[in-house]
Amino acid sequence: MEGNTGKWIIIAGVCITLFGLIWYYWGDKLSFLGRLPGDIRIEKENFRFYFPITTMILVSLVINLILRIIGSLGK
Repeated sequence: MEGNTGKWIIIAGVCITLFGLIWYYWGDKLSFLGRLPGDIRIEKENFRFYFPITTMILVSLVINLILRIIGSLGK
């Protein structure tokens, strides 16, 4: 294992903890996530299908931006 592996695991843990705290305290203000235009939602009597494609793209872009910023700080 490289010497940086432990550092990245700690950073990942801190990021997950921060995300959890944000979701816990401000989750009601983030209720639009999962209900964006483009999210597929089909609800019938005994069937529910939910595919949040727009939300997944948005979250992916935010994570990508954060990782690029962290990566540029390490250089």
